[in-house]
Amino acid sequence: MELAVRWAVVHVLCLVSMTVATPALAASEPARRPKITRYMVVVTGGELLAGAYADGHTYFLTRTLRPLGLECAGSMGVDDKRADLVAALGFAAGRADLILVTGGLGPTTNDITREALSEFTGVELKEHPDVLGALARRFGTTPEKLGANLRRQTKVPVGGTYLKNGNGTAVGLVFEAKDHVIVALPGPPRELQTLVRNELVPFLSRRFGTRLPGCALTLRFVGLGQSQIDQQLSDRVTMPPDVIVNSQFGGGRVDFTFSLPDDTPENRQRLEELKQAIVKCLGDNIYGEGDTTLEEYVIALLKKRGETLALVEIGSDGALIAALNGAGEAHQVITGAYVAPTETALRRLLSGRERWSSDMTDIAQRAADVTGSAWVLVTGPVRQEEGRGRYLEVALRRADGRVDRWRQSVWGSAEMAGSRVSTYLLDQLRRRLRDGVSNAAGLLDPLGLRDHRRGIDRGRKVAHGTQNVPQPREDRTGGEDFAADDADQ
Repeated sequence: MELAVRWAVVHVLCLVSMTVATPALAASEPARRPKITRYMVVVTGGELLAGAYADGHTYFLTRTLRPLGLECAGSMGVDDKRADLVAALGFAAGRADLILVTGGLGPTTNDITREALSEFTGVELKEHPDVLGALARRFGTTPEKLGANLRRQTKVPVGGTYLKNGNGTAVGLVFEAKDHVIVALPGPPRELQTLVRNELVPFLSRRFGTRLPGCALTLRFVGLGQSQIDQQLSDRVTMPPDVIVNSQFGGGRVDFTFSLPDDTPENRQRLEELKQAIVKCLGDNIYGEGDTTLEEYVIALLKKRGETLALVEIGSDGALIAALNGAGEAHQVITGAYVAPTETALRRLLSGRERWSSDMTDIAQRAADVTGSAWVLVTGPVRQEEGRGRYLEVALRRADGRVDRWRQSVWGSAEMAGSRVSTYLLDQLRRRLRDGVSNAAGLLDPLGLRDHRRGIDRGRKVAHGTQNVPQPREDRTGGEDFAADDADQ
């Protein structure tokens, strides 16, 4: 299709390389499969194209919708320009029955999605009294006193419908065109993800006949590559033929989701038994299930032990404290974080003077004295060594005063290196913290992290240590493999 409108930047992502979804075993007879609904994702935002933020929406949408019988035909990123979005819609409409557009529903002049979709479909927009009333109540005023910019968000497609947004002011919009359906979703992840689960999934079931969520189990791995986990499962776990296996990876972490189409007590029990079998052979590399993050698990272990942590970062550029700050209750166990560009600057932070030992053990002890923390994790500056590549020195002071030291390899772009290094260091901390927590080794969620979540979820198709730190090597399947490199410890 030839596009007459200039594209600022459009990238089409090949989703196959990032998502693996196959039946565990082929059934002896081919089962009847429901009609597959194909969809395209159009992600709006100039900041995404400038590299300021990564596109997390495509990842979330594909892992949520695939188990429901929907197939993603591709994902595109476009600038916040009306002409660019209209051109992208024309491209997407030729490839899918359903188009999901994210972002651009806010009250500012840059939020052009609503008007662009109206132009493309020829469907008029009109204020909806229920949306207007809800918005007025949210701001504690009357509809007449709402500003014109806010009232833009109450316009919905005439003859279409809208999807309620429980976490924000911009409702989702459904445009019914002749040959396809376009759904506009709010951009903030917290709003989009809740709206998709609570509103979009039931709508798609009514409109396209997609199956409602069955039950699924997500296990989250660290320290092993995607292909290694897959091989271990194949060799050591008997996988029921009707279980669908999905996997996602990134930043040194791998998620495997095992799902069944129907949410029944029997299927839940089957997934529970499957979980126990997987834990038995791979439990040391499982840090959580469901939505539990590695950072949440580390914070919970510290709380369980009644101990605290301080961070001292040079080579990791603050990646550790940034990751941990995103976990709830981090402020209760992190007593301090020192981030400096050089060793000299770090010495000034810790002691107020430049002349002071740069030995990693001394730095860890000094940080423990200053902050009163039981645990201290220190990353030195990134260094280059001929024949070995880049590395940084790491020191981890334990609660009993012992200090573990090793060299951590650093590779890849700055963003990728920071993510991987953060994962590996947090995994080392996780493994040591488990030693002092009863019933932690080999068990999932021993600390009650899933107080409001279930490892075997309904409607939540979520696809995501020892002193030897695993080091990655290229995996030609598209994932990451890890091989022990004792010289780096």
